[in-house]
Amino acid sequence: MSSERVQAFLDERAPGLRVERAGADTSTVAAAAAALGVEPGQIAKTLALRAGERALLVVASGTARLDGAKFKARFGAKPRMLSAAEAQELTGQPVGGISPFGHPRPLQVHCDESLRAFDVVHPAGGSPDSAVRLTPEQLAALTGGDWVDVTR
Repeated sequence: MSSERVQAFLDERAPGLRVERAGADTSTVAAAAAALGVEPGQIAKTLALRAGERALLVVASGTARLDGAKFKARFGAKPRMLSAAEAQELTGQPVGGISPFGHPRPLQVHCDESLRAFDVVHPAGGSPDSAVRLTPEQLAALTGGDWVDVTR
């Protein structure tokens, strides 16, 4: 059901972009890269985080690591990963398949600069066996996300 919500979001805002079923597990960066035949860095992982009381999503390259000091400087609080249950409640999507699109209510999404190293990236499509192929610029435009530098 969550992949269908992601596709409905794309149909409304970016006709032509499709949620692609990988036919294999895509719940980790390594698995997604292998299933999609791309570099791990091209996997756009969606991190569900809390900065103080504020919940937000950061989409970053699969090989980038969150930098706590950069995150705190940008968001004013240390990052805290949401639990699987919190992330699913917030996004309506399971961990390992959290997409930056198609949530039950609007969420703050931030795109990390690490994505700009690639012409094409692949965020999850709402399930642990799906992805969406698009450019980093399309990702930022569709999410309304601003560009941040919070990884190393």
